[in-house]
Amino acid sequence: MNDLKVFCGRGNPQLAQRICDYLEIPLGRAAMGNFADGEISCKIEEDVRGRDVFLVQSTCPPVNDNLMELLVMVDSFKRASAERITAVIPYFGYARQDRKDEGRVPISAKLVANMITRAGTGRVLAMDLHAEQIQGFFDIPVDHLYAAPVIDNYFTDSLGLKEDEFVVVSPDEGSIKRVLKHAARLGGNLAIVDKRRSGGSTKQANLIGAPIEGKVALIFDDMISTASSITGAAEMVDRAGAREIYLAATHGILCGPAIERLARSPAKGVVITDTIALTPERKLPKIEVLTVAPLLGEAVKRIHLNESVSRLFN
Repeated sequence: MNDLKVFCGRGNPQLAQRICDYLEIPLGRAAMGNFADGEISCKIEEDVRGRDVFLVQSTCPPVNDNLMELLVMVDSFKRASAERITAVIPYFGYARQDRKDEGRVPISAKLVANMITRAGTGRVLAMDLHAEQIQGFFDIPVDHLYAAPVIDNYFTDSLGLKEDEFVVVSPDEGSIKRVLKHAARLGGNLAIVDKRRSGGSTKQANLIGAPIEGKVALIFDDMISTASSITGAAEMVDRAGAREIYLAATHGILCGPAIERLARSPAKGVVITDTIALTPERKLPKIEVLTVAPLLGEAVKRIHLNESVSRLFN
């Protein structure tokens, strides 16, 4: 492990430190800053020649700043003669722009993948991409991990529910495949919220599947951005007579009115992971943050030692 070096940008240094704690190695030293005009400065403060470098950087808000910082750091490592550079991107920004669904719009996820590759990245390690096909946007190897086992273990340990006591809920039709994986681990029945789009807004129209009344509802999504969809689903299952409601997502972006919506939602608890750092102003008593550092740390170790990572995918 002597050739392994883990560095981080300013996107999520807390997670990078937890990964290093798991690996029992020190976090690499890099001085990041901004020039007077806002341009990003970077200086790697230790020797990385011939080393296997892992750079931890979530491209979370401010997305453009963190993305540019990732590119600048990759270029710094390449010019410092690192043997291999792996970008560890716990949250991949621009992932929702993954297809051309109308005329004259970009496929920004592909553009960002090209930029990361051309900067000099040799491999990418990501977690819960919004669309799995984004792996194919990169011309380099991509290891795609899932936080579902971490979240499912939390619910199993903390709630101790029997299969006939809860229902696993998909907040919309697009999340069914993801939610089915949770149901396979946890058991329980499945319900789906039928979400309709009208103009620029969405509305929860129907509840399909297993009966909710008197049951604990577990609603899963990959991210909570403005919290409109997931809190709308919570209100629908609440009207259907759910006994308790819990929301869960890998990425807690929590932008705009998200905190206000979560605070007034009927959900008893909200579970997210630390792929995005939770700032003090976005904390709520009902929000529980789980760490994915051991999962990412194990993947980093296996990639470095050229061992199989596929066991961690599920």
